[in-house]
Amino acid sequence: FQGDYLSYLLSEECCCLIPIHLSFAAKPISLVERCSCRSTVNNIPKGYIRELKFIHTPNCPFQVIAKLKTNKEVCVNPEVRWLKQYLKNALNKMKKAKQTI
Repeated sequence: FQGDYLSYLLSEECCCLIPIHLSFAAKPISLVERCSCRSTVNNIPKGYIRELKFIHTPNCPFQVIAKLKTNKEVCVNPEVRWLKQYLKNALNKMKKAKQTI
């Protein structure tokens, strides 16, 4: 009886551990969903910026990464007035382009 009971317990334990192991193996949240910007700058002159990258992920706030002419990358506060205006103009251009197609 004890051998059968031990086999039963082990098989039940294995059945419970497999789904947990698979869920961690499928998507380690701590490694996949890290935010690129932990802090932002407010006062970067537009003339120093070579390009802008916009990153939107479910677990992070809206992030804007500016690549400077010196090849350095900094995170820009998305609430800065010039950036808001830039985004507004870009969206308007995209809407106009869609309407002409």
